[in-house]
Amino acid sequence: MSGRQNDARPPAGGDMRPEDARRDNRRAILASVAVALVLVGAKLWAFAATGALSVAASLADSALDLIVSLGGLTAVIYAARPPDEDHAFGHGSVEDLAALGQSLFIAVSAIVIAASGIAHLVSGRASPLSAEGPGIAVMSLSIVLTLGLVSYQGRIARRTQNRVVSADRLHYIGDLLPNIGAVAALGASAAFGIVAIDAIVAIAAALVLLTGAWRIGIGAWDALMDKAADPETVAGIERIASEAPGVHGFHDLKTRRAGSRVFVNLHIELDGAQSLSDAHEVGAELHRAILRHYPQCEVIIHKDPLRPGRRAARRQDPSGGRGEAGGRERPSAPGPISER
Repeated sequence: MSGRQNDARPPAGGDMRPEDARRDNRRAILASVAVALVLVGAKLWAFAATGALSVAASLADSALDLIVSLGGLTAVIYAARPPDEDHAFGHGSVEDLAALGQSLFIAVSAIVIAASGIAHLVSGRASPLSAEGPGIAVMSLSIVLTLGLVSYQGRIARRTQNRVVSADRLHYIGDLLPNIGAVAALGASAAFGIVAIDAIVAIAAALVLLTGAWRIGIGAWDALMDKAADPETVAGIERIASEAPGVHGFHDLKTRRAGSRVFVNLHIELDGAQSLSDAHEVGAELHRAILRHYPQCEVIIHKDPLRPGRRAARRQDPSGGRGEAGGRERPSAPGPISER
């Protein structure tokens, strides 16, 4: 490969083996399930002791986190199954379905919490809080555990590029504001007898949850609708193809996402006078080069012979990969040869 090809930047953790990525994804989701179980139990006790609405908001969010984390664990395990006769491209789309379901759960939870907080503010009858000390202790524990989990899942998500792990992490980032707010509400009640802040914190937490639900839902919807890979990945693949030895041009670069996988289809133009074996080796080397930089990809390469006397463009046209190279006529061919 050309020396310039090293400029194509691989994703974080690009040298991970698929089995290592699957193992880390399972560990990240199992960690979230364990943390959620601890927090649900602790917050149930804290809510019973304090009666704080902000603690209830955090409890509801942790309970939903437990549900969606269990769903996420199921999705990660199912998505790791190899392709079969009925699912030739694998089972990765289940991760996007799980992420879409997570967004719906979070949105419903946020609406209920916001409605409760608004009702308390409008009525002007804020519920008195009690046993603020134990409540603060439990919510402080929640903050510490959540920060640790978010940090761990962030490392895994950067290494594996897994959508479910990223979505699960976002849930717990959304937990931090309710937890911190609950501590503030309990502290204000203990020090100054102010209880209205409890409802305000609950409303603010609901807004954070709704924002997160929107982001998760849009990302999952885009993946289910076969949206192209991110521009950086597409540009990196273009750069690798344009610098590959033996490749005179390329066109019809198309990508789509399914879970944490990226599916790539690419047509390359080769010297039509070379042997089939040589053409195969050019495609195989390009295939290996793309996977070295982007191991999350499933790549199919179609080989077209370059028409004698015609010089192909090195990059595809500006239409986003759906036209021909440089907008020129496609070279005539008896049919492409595919490399997968």
